[in-house]
Amino acid sequence: MTLTDEAIRDRLRGVAVGLLTPFDDDLGIVHDDLAENATALYERGARTYLATANISEYHSLSQQERVDVARTAVEALPADACVLAGVGGSTADARDLVREYAAIGVDAMMVMPPDHTYLHERGLLEYYRKLGDASDRPLVPYVRGFDPSVSYLEALTELDDVVGVKYALTDTVKLGQGVAAGADDVVWVNGLAEPYAPAYWAEGAEGFSAGVSNFRPEVGLALFDALSEGEWERARALREACMPFQTLRGGTGHGNELPGAVSVPVVKAGLEFAGLNGGSVREPIRPLPAEIRQEARRRYERLDEEIGRLVDDA
Repeated sequence: MTLTDEAIRDRLRGVAVGLLTPFDDDLGIVHDDLAENATALYERGARTYLATANISEYHSLSQQERVDVARTAVEALPADACVLAGVGGSTADARDLVREYAAIGVDAMMVMPPDHTYLHERGLLEYYRKLGDASDRPLVPYVRGFDPSVSYLEALTELDDVVGVKYALTDTVKLGQGVAAGADDVVWVNGLAEPYAPAYWAEGAEGFSAGVSNFRPEVGLALFDALSEGEWERARALREACMPFQTLRGGTGHGNELPGAVSVPVVKAGLEFAGLNGGSVREPIRPLPAEIRQEARRRYERLDEEIGRLVDDA
């Protein structure tokens, strides 16, 4: 049974962990590993999950694989967990995916950042309206990759099917303006993970996506509690504990100048260091070079020490 809109809003007021897609050496999906990760993260306190998200390698999955991955997540998790599944592409394909997700019990649709070359704000709003009409499941649009106006953000929150907005722009001022202008019943989620959590919380975000919390959710849960209780010094200390690993995710890797190229394999390495399942990656992402994996291990060990100091001993 899917959650109510109000229950989904409540789950968005927290830490949303991404379910990375484990691939074997032949780049097939290992569904048992995915289910095991979901269950382990639930046991460690996670309650909100992003399946088939960017970090799940959404664009490397076929339409059927997206449905299969979402089904694995829904079936692995207890009824009180909230599963959001990524949806995007053409209106027709996206509506088909929305219907299939709804049929298997996905709680809400996270509408992926638009990857069209040319955009129109009013056209995007119409796109969301048509996706909302495709099922009774609510939408959480993902704002990233373009620079919207504040009036667009306001209009986005006024759509009937929108219960939350995942905001992943580095413009903190615009976030505050959007929150102030937008509907009061929409939950704003910081889509840039722990590094931006304190600043975005001050501007009105009530939840955040996971970075290191994808494999050590206790960090994000402690950070959320610190922000909720106004413990700013503790919140900043937890943020700083995440920074070395998060900074590594922004790297280019070898033979490449594009930032963030190692982001997904670095997080998959973190999963493995934490005793969970990482697996390989599909192109256009590349596996980690040995020296970057070694650096990821060093930074994970440093993170583990900080968790012991800031979380376990709290």
